[in-house]
Amino acid sequence: MNVGEIGAGTGYYALRIAKRIAPGGTYYANDIQPGMLARLQANAAAQKVTNVKAVLGTQTETGLPAGTLDYVLLVDVYHELSEPQAMLRQLAKALKPSGELVLLEFRKEDPKVPILPEHKMSVKEVVDELGAEHYTLDHKVETLPWQHILFFRPPAR
Repeated sequence: MNVGEIGAGTGYYALRIAKRIAPGGTYYANDIQPGMLARLQANAAAQKVTNVKAVLGTQTETGLPAGTLDYVLLVDVYHELSEPQAMLRQLAKALKPSGELVLLEFRKEDPKVPILPEHKMSVKEVVDELGAEHYTLDHKVETLPWQHILFFRPPAR
């Protein structure tokens, strides 16, 4: 299994998931900040996690390999993208036809979630935005106290 993450930072999810997909799987940890990727690589080395590949991206380019990923994860990142439609097109290229895009976003529908409104998204907002690029909601998981977990299928090729 191969997994990618946009906005991996210092590797909180990367290291945990990379351990679960080893051996044989690769975790592509994307970030736009070289300093974050350097810290991620140091953290991976300290934990002896060898299947994480740091990938420097831009606001519109993921740097992820085409057609190879089973999952791409964005944790509280999608709402921060300056050019989300361009990024969605890039992510579709990186996913296998059977792959899924997984978004975690703070629940806008719940006023009790103690996050600034600009850092929240409703399910409808996410579905509408991703639908514009022909992603389809496969399923959602609502077990986290503050966040939606949304699984999307990429556009048909």
